[in-house]
Amino acid sequence: MANDVILGIDPGSRNTGYALLTEQNGQLIALRCDVIRMADIDDHAERLQVIFDKVSAIIKSNKPTACAVETPVYGVDPMAMLKLGRAQAAAMLAITNNGLNAVEYFPKVVKKSITGNGNASKEQVAFMLNKMVKLPDEKLSNDATDALAVAWCHLMKGKGIPGSSKKKTHQNNKKGDWASFVADNPDRVKGM
Repeated sequence: MANDVILGIDPGSRNTGYALLTEQNGQLIALRCDVIRMADIDDHAERLQVIFDKVSAIIKSNKPTACAVETPVYGVDPMAMLKLGRAQAAAMLAITNNGLNAVEYFPKVVKKSITGNGNASKEQVAFMLNKMVKLPDEKLSNDATDALAVAWCHLMKGKGIPGSSKKKTHQNNKKGDWASFVADNPDRVKGM
C-alpha cells in the first residue's frame, strides 16, 4: 500500500508555496517543497488561473491523499487581502475539482502545532521543521516552508490520514468545552 501524502499550500497572489509531506518508516519526509511564481504576470485573473492549473497538475502528478491550505486572516491593505483570498480560492477549487477535501488552517494554529507558540516567527517555524522533517537539499523559501508547515500541522491534527477516527470538523469552528477536549484527547488527561 502506498504511503499517504499530504499537500500543504500557502496561497499568495504572486507566490504560492506548496509542499508534499509523507511518513516513511516513522520518519517525516518532505517529498517536494517549491513555489508557484507569478510575479512576472500583471493580470490578477491570469495569476489565479496559473494557481488553479499548477495546483491541479501537482495533484495529478503526485496523487496526494489529503490537502491543507493556510487561511489568510490579516493585512493592512484590504485589496491585498482580497487578492490573497482569491488565491486561496483558486487553490481550493483545484483541490476540490480533483476529488479531494481542502482543510483550512489559520496561521496561528499552524505555528502553535509546530512550535507550541501561535506567535512564533517564520525562523522559529523553519528551525523546528528542520529538526522534525527530512527536507530537500536545496534551501527552502519562506513560502515553501510555510506550505510545509501547513502540511505538517494537518498530519499532526490527525486529519491527514483518510479514514482517521477524529471528527472531520473545520479546525477553526470547534466547540471549546472540556467534555469535547477530554473526548478528543484521552491521552492528555491524567488521573487524579
